[in-house]
Amino acid sequence: MPPKLIRKHCAITAEGEKIPETAIQRLGLSARAHDRILKVSRTIADLEGAPSLAPKHPSEAIQYRTLDRTYWA
Repeated sequence: MPPKLIRKHCAITAEGEKIPETAIQRLGLSARAHDRILKVSRTIADLEGAPSLAPKHPSEAIQYRTLDRTYWA
């Protein structure tokens, strides 16, 4: 999914955007990782049947990313 579609389909509130931004700063993630977090967040929201992303969705996506880095790096 190109960045333009990510912004369209993975729109998040200003409150929710603080969560990935904080993770990027603390975990040293890249801008590409930010987009991946948003895509996984959208998938999580879709599985819940949520029409839009809530702050809990990127939080859960970041947890999966952290697990991936911890156990597979």
